[in-house]
Amino acid sequence: MACRQLWASRAASYLRISMSHRAFSNVVKDLKYADSHEWVKVDGNSATVGITDHAQDHLGDVVYVELPEVGATVTQGDSFGAVESVKATSDVNAPVSGKVIEVNDELSSSPALVNSSPYKDGWIIKVELSDSGELNNLMDSERYSKFCEEEDAH
Repeated sequence: MACRQLWASRAASYLRISMSHRAFSNVVKDLKYADSHEWVKVDGNSATVGITDHAQDHLGDVVYVELPEVGATVTQGDSFGAVESVKATSDVNAPVSGKVIEVNDELSSSPALVNSSPYKDGWIIKVELSDSGELNNLMDSERYSKFCEEEDAH
């Protein structure tokens, strides 16, 4: 019996590692990442924000996205909305501070875009940056990939 449990434990451990590796294999190089699994793409003084492929994979099928109002102020590290899935509801934190200049209204009728296209059609907000220096607090794609590996190993 103990031998069977050890084998099952090793098999489960192996499978979890294999699955988690697949979960964050889609990390886009030219983005910055927060440790709360949001990504940011900077274009001049504005930034597009969404949740990562890794995050959406862990959440499961997204059924609702709570969006802030255009004109709202967001602060790096603070929650500005939420993503609700069949598994859980998770806060979405701002990877940068600034003023919301656009929200992805498509998510109201098609929240699953967060799952199917987290880095393109599933973006959540666009922000006018108030402090571009905050980008230095974020991870590049390589560091984020390692962060996900370490997080999933625990």
